[in-house]
Amino acid sequence: MYECIIVGAGIAGLQAAIQLGRYMHNVLVIDSHNGRSNLCRGYHNILGWPNGVSGQTLRELGQKQAKSLGIEFINDLVIEAEKHDKEILLRTKQGTEYKTKTLLISTGIKDRIPTIKDIEPCLGISIYVCPDCDGYEVRDKHVLLLGSGSTGANLALTLTYWTNRITFINHDSKELELDIKDKLKQNNITIINEQIEAVIAENESSFKGVKLNNGQTVSGDRGFIGFGGNLVHSELAKQLGVELLENKHVLVDPRTKETNITNVWAAGDVVAHSEQVTIAMADGCQAAIWIHKRLLKGT
Repeated sequence: MYECIIVGAGIAGLQAAIQLGRYMHNVLVIDSHNGRSNLCRGYHNILGWPNGVSGQTLRELGQKQAKSLGIEFINDLVIEAEKHDKEILLRTKQGTEYKTKTLLISTGIKDRIPTIKDIEPCLGISIYVCPDCDGYEVRDKHVLLLGSGSTGANLALTLTYWTNRITFINHDSKELELDIKDKLKQNNITIINEQIEAVIAENESSFKGVKLNNGQTVSGDRGFIGFGGNLVHSELAKQLGVELLENKHVLVDPRTKETNITNVWAAGDVVAHSEQVTIAMADGCQAAIWIHKRLLKGT
């Protein structure tokens, strides 16, 4: 019986683990190593990292710090969750069962990125996902918006705050509504309806453009991704009866990060927020503080 189990060792889960470790609680972190932060090669808007830091670096440092505080880590995937009075039972893909008094769900989301050759090494370095994180990195540059339909089009419009040189490559050739087409035209955003075959880059920091399935190449200085259809990993929350939004993000108490199910918390991108690393850290820390308070009461 653990005092707390954290499902997901991304930024929120690791920050919570560190905080709970400093409270000297008996904590297990279960992670399948398939989180969003594994893909990002560089976050540039985090205090203390002016030259950027990769998700992998943050995860490695966070896990090392948590382990030094006695936190246990298991590489597995939780597939079932049940709540019985004051006990929560978790079952994993490997067939193991774990029991805990409290649970933190920090399972995050996963971006939908179609199979495009050579795209992964550039993510977070010369191809970006989040305009709030990295819009600054494309200021006054020619941006290729690699996306789909209205999601890609609206992201292209968002980026006009930083640059007026944008080409939207509508990978799935999804039809756009007339008002969106008009806005793109008003902002001199070129639309290309063609699938992307490969990214053209000399190295991860030297994005040059893309090659399309029809053989055409399109040059650009930086890339941005906006395909839509991101997967929210809230399946465990749903099994436990946690209240979800229509977009499947988890609803939590703004102050405590506890869900509507007693002793079940959620933090990070699985929660409805602006999907920032720094906010995920804050979510994890805040959840841990209130988990500690609950454990002091004997749950």
